[in-house]
Amino acid sequence: MHEPRIIRSGDASTWSPPLPEASGFDHFTVETPGLRTHVATIGEGDPVVLLHGFPQHWWQWHAVAPVIAAAGYRAICPDLRGAGWTVADNPRIDRETRLRDVLALFDALEIERAHVVSHDMGAITAMQLTYDHPERVRTAVQLAVPPGFMKFSPKVVAGFRHLPPFIWHRPGASLRGTFSGAYVAHPMPEATIETYLAPLRRPDIDAAVCPLCRHMILPEAMRITRGTYRRRRLSVPTLVAFGRRDHPWAAQLQHICPDPGRYADRVEFAYLDDAAHFITDDAPTAVATLTLNWFNQAT
Repeated sequence: MHEPRIIRSGDASTWSPPLPEASGFDHFTVETPGLRTHVATIGEGDPVVLLHGFPQHWWQWHAVAPVIAAAGYRAICPDLRGAGWTVADNPRIDRETRLRDVLALFDALEIERAHVVSHDMGAITAMQLTYDHPERVRTAVQLAVPPGFMKFSPKVVAGFRHLPPFIWHRPGASLRGTFSGAYVAHPMPEATIETYLAPLRRPDIDAAVCPLCRHMILPEAMRITRGTYRRRRLSVPTLVAFGRRDHPWAAQLQHICPDPGRYADRVEFAYLDDAAHFITDDAPTAVATLTLNWFNQAT
């Protein structure tokens, strides 16, 4: 069996494209069968694994992870398969590919249990982890994605309006519109948008957009719609947080999740007033504070 290896590189310029600047982070690659995962870490202490959204990567947490680290944790920010600076031997992606990747990363880094913070597409993998491997998760913070036991309502259809361009993504097509005013409370600086989109210049990352949406997001969305998670129980203490300006989700969350105690041991909802879907960019300090408070309350 192939043993995992950790390969360290302290020089950001050796990565292609060059890694964006973020003070205090250590960067290395974890080699597991068929995958070379880029990981950025900061701090020492109990592990907190942060799973980024789409079309983002580890740098999504550059203003959140240092606050978590300063509170005495080790913040671990991997680039998930099909994103950032991670390289996969096989382009095939199925519903649980990223889940298997994260479990392999936990084992390679000798993480028995971790707090897990996730956003957007990363929350799908985090949700799978909390349901299927609750023994590996101390607490969960899920950003901008409803819990798996949500009930579908026509009032949230507009919340999926962003998916068709991803499902039918053509090689080289721009994803810049993802960061439009419909998804942010404050205009995102051009330099920030470019930082998020830079890895998509790699053909393998660009080619992963369709498989991630067609073979991971859509099958999981169908499971949620069919009530798969309403027939299971969530045992991991989970905080679900939305920006108040994340339409239509923030306004409908209480309606599509009317009785969380029926499906989970402990789930709470939180809202940040001055934020939309890209909540970690709109309000990074508030997200970090909310996260740390949840760690303290739920453990």
